[in-house]
Amino acid sequence: MATNQEQAPDKRHLKRFYYTVDQAIEKPFNWKQIWRLLVYLKPYTKTYLLGAIIVMIISTAIRLAIPILIGKAAIDIAIANKDTTLLIYLVIIIGVLYLLSYIANYLRIKWVNLLGQNVIFDLRQHLFTHVQSLSNNFFDKRSAGSILVRIMNDTNSLQELFSSGIINLLMDIATLLGIVTLLFTLSPKLAIAVLVVLPLMFYITTVLRRKIRRTWQEVRIQQSRMNSHLNESIQGIRITQSFTQEKENTEFFNGLNTDTYNAWLDATRKSAMFRPFVEMSNAVGTVILIVFGAHLIIQGPANGGIELGTFVAFAFFLGMFWDPISRLGQMYNQLLVAMASSERIFEYLDEKPNVDEVENPYEFNEMKGHIEFDKVQFSYDNDRIALHEVSLEMKAGQTIALVGHTGSGKSTIANLISRFYDPTKGQVKIDGHNLREASLKSLRDHISVVLQDTFIFSGTIMDNIRFGRPDATDEEIMEAAKVVGADDFIKRLANGYHTEVEERGNILSAGERQLLSFARALLANPSIIILDEATASIDTETELKIQAALRRLLKGRTAIIIAHRLSTIREADNIFVLENGKILENGSHQELMDKKGEYYQLVRSQFQMLDAI
Repeated sequence: MATNQEQAPDKRHLKRFYYTVDQAIEKPFNWKQIWRLLVYLKPYTKTYLLGAIIVMIISTAIRLAIPILIGKAAIDIAIANKDTTLLIYLVIIIGVLYLLSYIANYLRIKWVNLLGQNVIFDLRQHLFTHVQSLSNNFFDKRSAGSILVRIMNDTNSLQELFSSGIINLLMDIATLLGIVTLLFTLSPKLAIAVLVVLPLMFYITTVLRRKIRRTWQEVRIQQSRMNSHLNESIQGIRITQSFTQEKENTEFFNGLNTDTYNAWLDATRKSAMFRPFVEMSNAVGTVILIVFGAHLIIQGPANGGIELGTFVAFAFFLGMFWDPISRLGQMYNQLLVAMASSERIFEYLDEKPNVDEVENPYEFNEMKGHIEFDKVQFSYDNDRIALHEVSLEMKAGQTIALVGHTGSGKSTIANLISRFYDPTKGQVKIDGHNLREASLKSLRDHISVVLQDTFIFSGTIMDNIRFGRPDATDEEIMEAAKVVGADDFIKRLANGYHTEVEERGNILSAGERQLLSFARALLANPSIIILDEATASIDTETELKIQAALRRLLKGRTAIIIAHRLSTIREADNIFVLENGKILENGSHQELMDKKGEYYQLVRSQFQMLDAI
């Protein structure tokens, strides 16, 4: 972001930041990638796809038959022989064929649109479900905006391919093959003459396609960058406004917007060059048809020439010929866009969870909550070690506190218990079972985590409390809220438990959001509960109010409390003091105070700060 208000955004910084997520694709056109997309058609091959192909064949056959009926039957036979009856029959037949063609086209459009919408639905559902199954390290490396682009924009860009592109491709190929066959059947000499421009056109367009491919890939990358920044800007709007950085943020977005705009201009400009080449070829072919066709008509069939009806049929077919050629060029552009988007989609679908399940994992049908760390070592990035061969034991039903300076490894221990990550070395066990061999769902069904930054979903108060246990009754939800002391403020809201809390719960204070998270955790009835700085955002009065509720919440459960506010952990059964990923000491509050070690110093420094205030 520019440091000077008159200075343009630093594009070099822009590229450094976003290339960690989105990089240019330098691969040639990849048919395997397209075939991989077509697998999503499989569930609909016997319904929409088959039906669309059948009516497409009917429509194409009718389109190819009509010029023959007009040129050869109507002109060369009925009109030439002045056979009025035959001419009337031909007019009726041609009218019926046009009606059938209209019905076939209506059904084709209807079915291919249903096909496309179903495929995009399945693809987006598959991508979202897969992303939800990925481990935390996947989300650590990617912005929410970038993920949003893959699930929404990149799947939407495939919609035209599936809704019309595939069937149109088959129809255009069938039409071209039929036209070329009929042209050579009617007059090989005239067919060769009018199609002589094709090799030159294909050579020029092939060179052009190579340039088009890369420009559409760049469009996808620029869109991803802009959406990522837009998502971040909206999420952080309060920070932007509080530091009066609106102008700098706008300039930065303007740089992204300009890059996206220029990428689109470049792509559309190069794509737009394709159709003029086709039209030029059409013009040349038409001139050849008129000049050489007139010569052949004058020669007459007896001297190797053609009849007038054959010329008319040729004119019909030549007019039909160039439209599929042009659409095939546009289809190639669609395939390029689809390949650029599909590579980005399959990049996510090919991601494997770092935390995965073994075959036939152990199911925690019930959990006592006895936790063991056996020489556990862990690193987030294979560079800085977060835990150094930590060994500890948390007995079932105990309240355990983890204290230490920022970065000492407290949250890492909590993450390993929930198995958001697996240890680099050593084992984490619950009730004697190695978590690597346990079912993730059954493990997390017995664990509730309450974070400092509580996430509140859009919806009602009741929806948010029920989130951890969807089958809970309204009465159970209200009881959980009463236990943690949230019932009082909920009843003061306009619609009580049915109040819409909006995105991230912005209508609630930090303390109120935290109380909702306690109610959510209590309702889930976990065997293990993790409170990660859960009372940091609560004022002293509110903290005192929920202490009794916490005792009830933690009763009979293994509780892990991570806290900087040491007054909240005095009653813990065992306190582990960590520093730089190692356990310095552990014991009850009184035992550690008597040792006068690191915990004693932490308590003293905290009370000195309070005295100073």
